[in-house]
Amino acid sequence: MPAAHHPGLRINAGVTIPESELSWRFSRSSGPGGQGVNTADSRAELVWDAAGSAALSPVQRERLLANLRGRLVGGVLTIAASEHREQLRNRDAARARLATVVADALRPPPPMRRSTAPTRGAKERRLKAKKHRTDVKRLRRPPVD
Repeated sequence: MPAAHHPGLRINAGVTIPESELSWRFSRSSGPGGQGVNTADSRAELVWDAAGSAALSPVQRERLLANLRGRLVGGVLTIAASEHREQLRNRDAARARLATVVADALRPPPPMRRSTAPTRGAKERRLKAKKHRTDVKRLRRPPVD
């Protein structure tokens, strides 16, 4: 359902999901809603086939599928929004949530931590400080006869 004001869903500077890859499902939202509660289909579900998307490079697709493996069903990502009473606001919320989820999944992993060992000088200074502290405390003791 392409909209005139949404040429595509921009994820980041390099990725924009075309509107043709997004599909919508609407249903009645749960909870209180007043007069239109039984007639208005205000709950919006945004469905995107991440595995078959042409908007992603092979590296991005692999990273996305690995990071979202718990949320994907057959390579398809579904985002549901029902927090608002109006369908349009739920559609905007679902689009924003999809953009956030995909951007987080595409973010590269942080660099691995390189373990380091203290230098010899640092070890010597630490031991010297401990010895100095021991001597100070020893001088505070009463003399032994």
